[in-house]
Amino acid sequence: MSITLNSPLDMHLHLRDEAMLKTVAPLSSRDFAGAVIMPNLVPPVDTKEALLAYKERINSAIGDDTFTSYMTLFFKPTYTKEFLESVKDELIAIKLYPAGITTNSEGGLSGFDVDELRPTLDAMAELNIPLCVHGETNGFVMDREAEFVSIYEMLATNFPKLKIIMEHITTKASVEALDKFENLYATITLHHLLITLDDVAGGMLQPHLFCKPIAKRPEDREALRKVALEGHSKVMFGSDSAPHPQHAKENCGCAAGVFTSPIAVQVLTELFMEHSNLENLQAFISGNAQKIYTNITVPEKSITLEKKPFVVPAIYGTVVPMYAGETIAYSIV
Repeated sequence: MSITLNSPLDMHLHLRDEAMLKTVAPLSSRDFAGAVIMPNLVPPVDTKEALLAYKERINSAIGDDTFTSYMTLFFKPTYTKEFLESVKDELIAIKLYPAGITTNSEGGLSGFDVDELRPTLDAMAELNIPLCVHGETNGFVMDREAEFVSIYEMLATNFPKLKIIMEHITTKASVEALDKFENLYATITLHHLLITLDDVAGGMLQPHLFCKPIAKRPEDREALRKVALEGHSKVMFGSDSAPHPQHAKENCGCAAGVFTSPIAVQVLTELFMEHSNLENLQAFISGNAQKIYTNITVPEKSITLEKKPFVVPAIYGTVVPMYAGETIAYSIV
């Protein structure tokens, strides 16, 4: 039995830069038609010049693959309407990070004052530029995302014409917020559909499953699975595949991020098959994103899978993938 997916999209991807970029970018461009590229480099991508230069480096790394890099800028409340108009055609969204909340986010937002944010967010809404948000407070680690829901509600209420993407949601509370506000949407990762905190730290610590937002409780995972598997129109796949060198993961200061790009399409297919929801995978991995991001142009690309065991390599360059050395059920033809 073969399964074909049309123009699969990864709506939240970290490609890093330099040698790491050259290693991981082809693993995404092989299996996906396009991806939303995160801007949290060092220094962050926060100018038109930096965005265009980064896109050129990505295009060089992927070679001749059919793949579109949908670029983002690192949010600053000082972006003016004139600046946004000048860069609008080069990006798909702007990514907001609370300061210091995750990898390379030290230059993020330190507060959510509506009056301070209004000029930039009103301009984004007028220009149809979505706002992507890493939604966590700096509270207790298991509560950070749930605590941030009130900020999502504040943003959705004060900026009703602004399209807001709740990135890599992990909680039942975030799922419930989806249907409360017309302008709230979400990405969901592969790993949060599969694991709970018990998989990360319930036995021996599993550094390659440690990420932010951290995996949560079984009931949270079930809420995520429900909306993903049913093809809920306001959720879409975003891997948040976040590569780090092996030495940065396997030490006492373990970097946060799960590297899933090389296996994402195969394991998603297996998950949807197991739950008898294969008919909704196309919507989750492409269709919904194309409806949510109305400013997107997607290249034609088909990915065909077959039920044939695939042994996940132990390492790609310096990066250990999820399920390293294990056998998964599907292979890409």
